[in-house]
Amino acid sequence: MGRVTYITHDGNRHTVELDDGSTVMQGAINNEIPGIDGDCGGCLACGTCHVHVDPQWRAAVGPISPEEADMLQFSAEVAEDSRLSCQIRMRKELDGLIVHLPEAQH
Repeated sequence: MGRVTYITHDGNRHTVELDDGSTVMQGAINNEIPGIDGDCGGCLACGTCHVHVDPQWRAAVGPISPEEADMLQFSAEVAEDSRLSCQIRMRKELDGLIVHLPEAQH
């Protein structure tokens, strides 16, 4: 189990605990964090769970897959730190993870 802090585009912070193996997207949906839609339910078929990984956590989160990079092309505000939160699974190394939510997911 680990903690994830979601920071909305307007600066509000929401910290939740996630079971190991749960996705960052599931944590947001289950805890009604505003700013993550997750329209496809985590199937890597949309870009509505886009987040920006805080700089101190980018290495720990790990590399992006080609499929995820392709899907991110459909998201707004894409940057080097962009990830789809459905592809980030909680594990002990990610306890304390911080992600920033874009203003819009479409």
